[in-house]
Amino acid sequence: MGSIPTLYVTQGSGNNIKPVLVAHQLGLDCHLKYINVLAGETRQPEFLDINPLGVVPYMALPDGTGLGESNAIAWYLAEGSALMPDTALARAQAVAWMNFEQTKLEANISPVRFFTYIVPDLEAEHADMIPVWRERGNAGLALLNDHLTGREFITDYGYSVADIAVFGYTHLANEGGFDLGAYPAVSQWINRVENQPGYKTINDLLDGKDSGLSQAA
Repeated sequence: MGSIPTLYVTQGSGNNIKPVLVAHQLGLDCHLKYINVLAGETRQPEFLDINPLGVVPYMALPDGTGLGESNAIAWYLAEGSALMPDTALARAQAVAWMNFEQTKLEANISPVRFFTYIVPDLEAEHADMIPVWRERGNAGLALLNDHLTGREFITDYGYSVADIAVFGYTHLANEGGFDLGAYPAVSQWINRVENQPGYKTINDLLDGKDSGLSQAA
């Protein structure tokens, strides 16, 4: 497995960009291994031997320990760095908003985007749920917009792993038909995240190649 962690990721995923962006911005040495979810590679025995849950992102540490869940991997990689809030309150704020991201944003933005933008041939099969997801996603974006009004980043600490986690699917919401222009504080925050040192786009970071990953790459 080598002497550095391996991150198993797939292209185009707002969850998968989170740990990769953390690693890239911190200049961490990681091996990036692309798994084609649409081709069913996460359900193949080779990958299930690595992660029996059959999902990405997934991180395999050099000692064989594995870690799943995008926010958990991002948190682990950010430990001890400038991306980790330095007070108990700010860390608690980060956890709260990372939970909010998974339950109110990702849970609704992701399926709408997937079935209307990534695999539109399946949109009709989910016609009943798409407006429900979109309504819930807009409600989440409205709450996020209220939170970000008058502040620069998610927590009182400043730019952190929490911003990267919330950014994951929020910045892709327009691809699911959400109007980010209706949420000016969110749009301004997205722009601030994209202007952080070491930022790269989802297409640049999840390019489908096996490669060494570092900030200098």
